[in-house]
Amino acid sequence: MSLVGIRGLLKCGKIFNENVIINSRSITLMNMRMNNAPEGQAKQEQVSQSSTENTPPPTQQPTVEDIEKLNKNIAELTEKNNDILDKYKRALADGENLRNRLTKQIAEAKLFGIQGFCKDLLDVADVLGKATETVPKEEINDNNPHLKSLYEGLIMTEAQLQSVFKRHGLESVNPLNEKFNPNYHEALFQQEVEGKESGTVVVVSKIGYKLHDRVIRPALVGVAK
Repeated sequence: MSLVGIRGLLKCGKIFNENVIINSRSITLMNMRMNNAPEGQAKQEQVSQSSTENTPPPTQQPTVEDIEKLNKNIAELTEKNNDILDKYKRALADGENLRNRLTKQIAEAKLFGIQGFCKDLLDVADVLGKATETVPKEEINDNNPHLKSLYEGLIMTEAQLQSVFKRHGLESVNPLNEKFNPNYHEALFQQEVEGKESGTVVVVSKIGYKLHDRVIRPALVGVAK
């Protein structure tokens, strides 16, 4: 009986030890779970907060006031743009007009730069013309060789001067028996002349000159009534 009792006691002790080990393991697992729970919860909260931060805020719908303000700004900017564009076009037009005007002035300067010089030479041409007119034609013969040579020299000089005038665009205006033109002629008097139509130039007191169709001296004339 004693051996049987001892064996029973050993068996009961063994079972008790196993229960104690199982219980201790269960307690350890429970403690580990309890310790890990706050950390997991913190991580979950952190992930939730991070996702909340990364989530874009909800789009706010524009109000009527915002739309009106935007439309007003658009209208103001459009008006400013149109004003600037208009000024730009005007500046381009002014620049083009200035360029054309300067080009015209340069061209005229090339053509009429000698106008003052030509006017001074007209007096020389008038003197030569008067000199040849005053020489008596009947005196120009072989009996007066000196007068004849002088007259021929004056004629040649006058012809050469007129050639130079023509080469530079200076032409004489002698409107005898032509219709009076106020753009090229200056009337000194009027008189009745038989056989002449009214407004016809009958006397040329001083011939005129024009430089490239620009009158630099009108012809002084007498006109028939």
